[in-house]
Amino acid sequence: MTGLLRQADWASLGEDGRRSLLERPAQRAAPGVEAGVADIVAAVRRDGDLALRALTERLDGVRLDTFEVGDDEAALASRELSAAAIEAISAAAANIRRFHDAQRQHPLRVETSPGVVCERVTRPIRAVGLYVPAGSAPLPSTAMMLAIPAALAGCPVRVMCTPPRRDGRADPAVVFAAKSCGVGRIFKLGGAQAIAALAYGTATVPKVEKIFGPGNAWVTAAKLAVARDPAGAALDLPAGPSEVMVIADDAADPRFVALDLLSQAEHGPDSQVILVTTSAGLLPRVQAEITAALERLPRRAIIREALAHAAGIIVPGLAEAVDVANRYAPEHLILQVSEPRRLAEQIISAGSVFLGRWTPESVGDYCSGTNHVLPTYGHARAFSGLSVSDFERRMTLQELSRDGLQSLAGTVTTLAALEGLDAHAAAVRVRLGERP
Repeated sequence: MTGLLRQADWASLGEDGRRSLLERPAQRAAPGVEAGVADIVAAVRRDGDLALRALTERLDGVRLDTFEVGDDEAALASRELSAAAIEAISAAAANIRRFHDAQRQHPLRVETSPGVVCERVTRPIRAVGLYVPAGSAPLPSTAMMLAIPAALAGCPVRVMCTPPRRDGRADPAVVFAAKSCGVGRIFKLGGAQAIAALAYGTATVPKVEKIFGPGNAWVTAAKLAVARDPAGAALDLPAGPSEVMVIADDAADPRFVALDLLSQAEHGPDSQVILVTTSAGLLPRVQAEITAALERLPRRAIIREALAHAAGIIVPGLAEAVDVANRYAPEHLILQVSEPRRLAEQIISAGSVFLGRWTPESVGDYCSGTNHVLPTYGHARAFSGLSVSDFERRMTLQELSRDGLQSLAGTVTTLAALEGLDAHAAAVRVRLGERP
């Protein structure tokens, strides 16, 4: 059978074949990307704004006299948006804020034994950098997904970078969304050079302590590189090119499945979409719906590139489908099956899960309330999607009375002796009046 999705029978593949089938396209290009990122980061660290200006001209095709979005540009952005666009941004922001506001943690206080009090308190990260990609499509939704939890966490410094358009301006919808959600400063910078500027600071761009936001393979590689450097900045999570996996049974609507796959493929040529189905008969119907819908979509050239590394995988049953999903650990997982909630209980590795026929991934991208900044490249095995807690750090406190210290003295001194750390024991004894 021919079609835009490469067909594979999971049961007939060996381990090498399965591993190859689930390989991400961006990973294949990783060596060249990492070398290029290293050069860009080094240039920005060395030459600051001069490097940013040269890189922006070379990579984005525009020479900027100033990187920051000024008050006039921000005001113009809000005037250019239609009333419908402003209403949509406001409605989405309200749902995102409602879901994230419920995530805020309360202080924890436990008396672990008489006179021994342990606490955990939360503090906002002082300065955060928010990266909003543009590429072939601006993403005001990402501006909201980053800015709202940063504001709820109370981060004092919130700086955003987003690539410039050819006319030298930032996308108006991104600017409006960011400003309406509390971002203080916006810089027209994109790619690895924006990540380097946020991580190390320049004369124009303030240095931040942690960088947030998705991006292409270059952005992801830059975030990982600066996070490895103690002088750089921490990263939120590895969030690169978009990906979706759909698990479908024979009751799934092939039109729904096709559009769910296409909606992620249109993000960019390095996106990946995978269908896993228990129904050999569903696959050709999905193929036909993809072909029919593709001709009506303006971004069909990009979609065709993404579909070059797409796959339709036939599995014997839903247990095998779950195994494929947990191995792949998709950014987005859509369960188009008869009992999606029961199947979801078996999913342990996914960024965000969409249950049932009435839950397209699109609502998560925009306005259901969950965050769409999610781990990709299989990092959902260990990372979670973005939340308010990512913009905070937790700190423990402990306070002992004299009686509390007395009650733990024997435990401390015995364990200190086991480890050969005599000063640990002496720090307790001296407080209790014992001679060292």
